[in-house]
Amino acid sequence: MHNLNQKTVNSDVKFKGIGLHSGVDVNMTIKPAEPNAGIIFKRTDLKNNNIIIPSVFNVSSANYCTTISNEFGASISTIEHLMGALFILGVDNALIEIDNQEVPILDGSAKDFVDRISHIGLRISQQPIRVIKINKKIDFYDGKKSISLEPNNINFEIDFQLEYKNSVIGDQRNVINVYEDDLFEIYNSRTFCLYEDVENLKKLGLARGGSLDNAVVVKENAVLNKDGLRNKKEFVNHKILDCIGDVFLSGHKIVGKIKCVHGGHKLTNQLLRNVFSDKENFSIIEIKEKSLPSSFINKGHLKSIA
Repeated sequence: MHNLNQKTVNSDVKFKGIGLHSGVDVNMTIKPAEPNAGIIFKRTDLKNNNIIIPSVFNVSSANYCTTISNEFGASISTIEHLMGALFILGVDNALIEIDNQEVPILDGSAKDFVDRISHIGLRISQQPIRVIKINKKIDFYDGKKSISLEPNNINFEIDFQLEYKNSVIGDQRNVINVYEDDLFEIYNSRTFCLYEDVENLKKLGLARGGSLDNAVVVKENAVLNKDGLRNKKEFVNHKILDCIGDVFLSGHKIVGKIKCVHGGHKLTNQLLRNVFSDKENFSIIEIKEKSLPSSFINKGHLKSIA
């Protein structure tokens, strides 16, 4: 069996925690799934119509987090950190059973997801993975915010830039190769907000489960968390984690390059809707070592996209 074949979790991986925005207690279990199943969410607290597929076109809200819904109105929010962890680890197929409306926030990063899934391990199937190859550049603009996705040889590169007036966050930029770089600082970076925004979020019915245990809070020129930041670029690195998770709503790994300036969930989803609304923009390629198109990939890099 080749490491370019589809993977799922070896056995059940259980999580318990609180929803960042809803404040509700949540139990969640990631279960093994068959090849070609993809990622599937199941709301176990609902008796009927409880299956929700994390797809670009099922995003019902991208304000402050990514929420997916099915045609019956059942939804699950804040899926981006979990989806980012699954993408980073190479989990192609999984059934995620959850007994409430929001994925647990845990420590605000994807580290617990990555660590627990890694500890359980992955099961490799006989089915080859499928990869989305971007065929032409697509741009999307919203005022000063911009995002683009363009072709790349064999990699998935993210170039992300933040611009904040706050001096602690300031202007941060990082460029990563998702399939080749050490992503520890990406999945270990926590969600963040400005102290002055907390009250507004709560008025909107959000951040009810938020605390210094699961978010970085910045007030004027200081980080309020007693241990400070986990890495120098934690703010932009968390945005990259969000981006990876939101991109996995495409259903497969992507070969392409994203460049984003001051974006977020909404901008990423709008870009992906534009990309996948026209089949000329992309190709879905099944990666079989014997039939690899030489123009697309070379065998020296096979491991990097597995």
